Amino acid sequence: MVLHLEKKAIRALGVAESFRKDDEFSTLAGVVMRSDLVVDGFALGSLKVSGSDSTNSIVKLFEKLARNDINAVLLSGSVLSLYNVVDVDSLHESLKLPIIALTFKKSRSDLERNIRKRFPALEAKNKIVLLRKLGTPNELRLASDYKVFVRASGIHEVATKRLLDRFTLQGALPEPIRLARLLARAVATIGKPK
Repeated sequence: MVLHLEKKAIRALGVAESFRKDDEFSTLAGVVMRSDLVVDGFALGSLKVSGSDSTNSIVKLFEKLARNDINAVLLSGSVLSLYNVVDVDSLHESLKLPIIALTFKKSRSDLERNIRKRFPALEAKNKIVLLRKLGTPNELRLASDYKVFVRASGIHEVATKRLLDRFTLQGALPEPIRLARLLARAVATIGKPK
């Protein structure tokens, strides 16, 4: 699908998660939003904390929406739920949409070390392969004058910045991701005493 940034109301799916370290599963939330900032849909899912199912879980979340009018997917990170690494390129190939994974720190050099300590050798190796495949994120300065780091697939850097600027009211967090985070946190806390 070609991304037409000149259209008045393109749609993005913002995806975020919420969990506690002792949870077995993380709550995954998706918010569909038009670029005029009208919320246009929600979906919920889950992924295993410290698992390897983040890419498939995002695909399932997208499929639950049963929509063909979403123009791009914005992810709140590429390493979710305690080292559940998203394969951004595979996600792009599966959904046939541009994928933009945001982070707010360049790259933590301790990720590989932490993965090696936390997981058995083969599982650690598989996670590190995916982590290295992500590469170094690109730094972008948004129109809001905030800096973000992105890993993207299916979209070039200029279009990535234009898309993020259309969905970011203030600060560094695009509205679809901000609302998905709020939704994930709210759902994750239902029935869980503080």
